[in-house]
Amino acid sequence: MLANSREFESLHSSLDRWVQQDLIPSAASVVFDGSTVVDEYFTGHQDRETEKPIGGDSIYRLFSNTKLITSVAAMILHEGGAFKLDDEAAQYIPKLADFCVLKEDATDVHDTEQLESQITVRQLMSHTAGFSYGIFMDTPIDPLFRAKRVLHPGNDLEGLVDALATIPLLYQPGHKFHYSIATDVLGRLIEIWSGQSFGEFLASRIFKPLGMTNTSFYLSEHQRDRLCVLYDGADPENPYRPGLSIAAELAGDYFRPRALESGGGGLLGTLSDYQKFWQMLIDDGTYKGVRLLQSETLALMRTNQLPPGNVVEFRQWEMPNTVFGLGFALKQKPAVREPPEAIDEYYWGGIAGTYSWIAPRANVGVLLFTQRLPGYWLPFFHEHKQAIYGMIRTRAR
Repeated sequence: MLANSREFESLHSSLDRWVQQDLIPSAASVVFDGSTVVDEYFTGHQDRETEKPIGGDSIYRLFSNTKLITSVAAMILHEGGAFKLDDEAAQYIPKLADFCVLKEDATDVHDTEQLESQITVRQLMSHTAGFSYGIFMDTPIDPLFRAKRVLHPGNDLEGLVDALATIPLLYQPGHKFHYSIATDVLGRLIEIWSGQSFGEFLASRIFKPLGMTNTSFYLSEHQRDRLCVLYDGADPENPYRPGLSIAAELAGDYFRPRALESGGGGLLGTLSDYQKFWQMLIDDGTYKGVRLLQSETLALMRTNQLPPGNVVEFRQWEMPNTVFGLGFALKQKPAVREPPEAIDEYYWGGIAGTYSWIAPRANVGVLLFTQRLPGYWLPFFHEHKQAIYGMIRTRAR
């Protein structure tokens, strides 16, 4: 069992403090002991300018939390026999067979070599397919994503893949973890395997069974006043510097249908909805008697898929002792001030501060959401995690 109410009061006070210090506009936290919600807390504002408080029905830009839903969608089809993990992606999208690859240490996009092997579905799901993303400033490849408008909202997933197929890979498939657009390619494969649009498949196979009625790729007009305002932090290099300002939208207008249903970052939804998805994962694939995935499938998703010696690496953030499964980052050793129960923790989050993790050995799951850029690897969110692990250590004594 987790903490008593007094310990949760301390956790709430820290969330209040970060809001009061102008570090984040709001914080919404859910803590699970097993699949039971033992604490839920909201502080701050959905809209600071109008002082509208954050709440369970506030709508968030999930950004890369979308990837976890996409990965589960793919594995639903895997269980149904639609594909094998080591199938070549080009078996379903032939133009994926024709990539060239940037040579090691190349500085020019024309300095390429031939593919050594074809991209597999397993590599797409573990970010080892060799793609980049268009968001990294230190590769010669990434400016091409912007020049060719790969992630433009006017592209559907087929158009996204068409544009992507004209850009060299950054690495040979299977050689290295590199966070990438691969999950959007997976979204296109889901369309091909299922015979539905990506959004239709998610709605029929995940959102409807789980009762996620407020999760989608765009919003209706009557939802406008529930969408959180997106804020910029005062200093991207110093998350402890106070100050917030309204940010420019990263993905255009959310209030009209868009062609791009991005499997890598396109969903919007409420904390209440994502809580149902998270509870399904904690409960080994079931939610209120509805089974989405077999427990063996989720165990496979939580198994390291990286090549020997590979770890998860980001230039912006340190993620020590972290590898990657089929859609999840996986912790191999506890971080500083974390107990042994942190081993095998699996997690991911979104760039605007939607952070989610599950520690199976501790039987704990957590969601912590805000809307602040950049917001994925916020140090005070790690303080929140350390405090929860501290409760577990206290209970173990």
